Amino acid sequence: MTPKEKIMACIKGRPMDEYVNQFEYLKLVFDPATLFAMGQVQKGGTWLNGWGVRMMLPEYVPGMFPDTSEEYVVIKDITKWKETVHMPRTEFTDQEWAAAIEQVQSIDREKYFVAPFVAPGIFEKLHYLMGMEECMINFYDEPEAMHELIDYLTEYELKVAKEVISHIHPDALFHHDDWGSQKSSFISPDMFDEFILPAYEKIYGYWKANGVQLIIHHSDSYGANLVPSMIRMGIDIWQGCMYGNNIPELVKKYGGKISFQGGIDNGKVDKPDWKKEEVEAEVRKVIREVDSKNYFIPATVMGEPGSVFPGVYDYISDVICAVNEGREVVLAQGGDITKPMTHFEK
Repeated sequence: MTPKEKIMACIKGRPMDEYVNQFEYLKLVFDPATLFAMGQVQKGGTWLNGWGVRMMLPEYVPGMFPDTSEEYVVIKDITKWKETVHMPRTEFTDQEWAAAIEQVQSIDREKYFVAPFVAPGIFEKLHYLMGMEECMINFYDEPEAMHELIDYLTEYELKVAKEVISHIHPDALFHHDDWGSQKSSFISPDMFDEFILPAYEKIYGYWKANGVQLIIHHSDSYGANLVPSMIRMGIDIWQGCMYGNNIPELVKKYGGKISFQGGIDNGKVDKPDWKKEEVEAEVRKVIREVDSKNYFIPATVMGEPGSVFPGVYDYISDVICAVNEGREVVLAQGGDITKPMTHFEK
């Protein structure tokens, strides 16, 4: 089977001879709208993104995050958000689209799904703009203003979706939005359904109505209590599902309605002093305990095909290959562990 056929067999519950290996089925594409909204990323420094949020990307961390210090926060009063929140541009010239189109044309679409990389998501944008504490308070104290802001952010996402679909015609979507900590979701399922679910029903519904077959949503956090909502909004694969969500139970309870990619927590294996034997032991342990080739894709929980410390991601893929082939010993070597790598350096 091709990687594309394998992932479809996995999520549809068809007979499988081997595990899908991490992101083997997916080719990510960065469109000009997403890159513009991210801003001029400066590894080890700070910059303003397209929404005016001051962002940071320190060394040896898996992703960027906002500086929501009082002097930098964009929304200081949620009831006046229209005065300070301005949508980044969503329309770009043919020349600005050329790199993404060329990348898509180079992909064998019979073998792989093509997916735009969309980040940050609705919930992340909310707390990027006002800070996490104020965001939580405003859900309770100013629900009307929060609904208005979410509608505005949803409008932006739909405009970007329209442009991406018309230019590269993706058949999958890879969308980020972290919804919890390692131990709990940030908000209750009821509050999630009131504020976040309707936005994603519109967003993911639009993508699926326009040729996208596969919605992959990244949230490397606890979110087991939100799975029914994920199913309602149209997510096919929850990527970043940490093992603490009790993946074996999720597969038994929800398999056939949604699939789970992850289980191999980066915090356990993606370290500067990583060792092959420790990584292999963790990967085999997760695969053994989940014990299902359907509805489960063993992978790191990082929100892209890579690792903070080079060699880790590739070695995990080698271990999964060994499991698929019935081998007890992985022959691949760990990589240089002196320098981290992100998608901005690939």
